Order: sequence, then structure tokens, then C-alpha cells
Amino acid sequence: MRGTSFLLTGEMAAVPGGGFVRLPGGSVVVALTLPRPSGEGGNVRVLVHAANRARALTRLRNHGMRAVYLRGNAHPPTPDEVTAVLHHPDGLLWRGAPDRAQELWHPIRALLGT
Repeated sequence: MRGTSFLLTGEMAAVPGGGFVRLPGGSVVVALTLPRPSGEGGNVRVLVHAANRARALTRLRNHGMRAVYLRGNAHPPTPDEVTAVLHHPDGLLWRGAPDRAQELWHPIRALLGT
């Protein structure tokens, strides 16, 4: 099922978009817009820095987002998003989507309650 994902609850939800950029050093930054797992409604934009796309998705799965997939490159991370994730020690961030300029990036544990 293209463009769908099963999140923490196991329910199927539409995934509005995502993409990646390869950095000069060979690593990648993956950006995904996902339904908010807490059930509050709305979406979140998640950024992951990893050695490759598969490892980026594995990092998300290790945090409980079991069936997150990246198909295509329709919505790659912006330069500001790349800068944010590269300067964070965990390399895994989120904030509400659509982008709200006043909202800061949060570590993933703030989204998942871990």
C-alpha cells in the first residue's frame, strides 16, 4: 500500500511525504512527515541523521515506529532542517507539521514519551 504506514497503534495512516539528502561525507538526512503517534491528531516532521537510508529508518523503528517506510523523494529536508539535525547530539528530531516557525525542534523522546 503505497503512501501508508502503520505507527505505534498498528493502525494504518496516510504518510503525507518524505525524502532524503545525501551529505558530502556520505551520510544521509531523512525527513518524514508522519501522523502524530499520541493520537492528538495532526502530523509531525521527523528528521534522522544516519549512515544511510536503511539505518535512518531502523533508528525510527527502534523507537517504536515499526512500519515507517520511505518511498520516493517528494519532500526532502530543507537546508534549515539539515542544519538542525546535524547540530543535535542525538541526530533524531521532530516538530509539528505543517511547519510552525515559532515551534522549536524537539528530541524524539519528547514525542514518544520515552
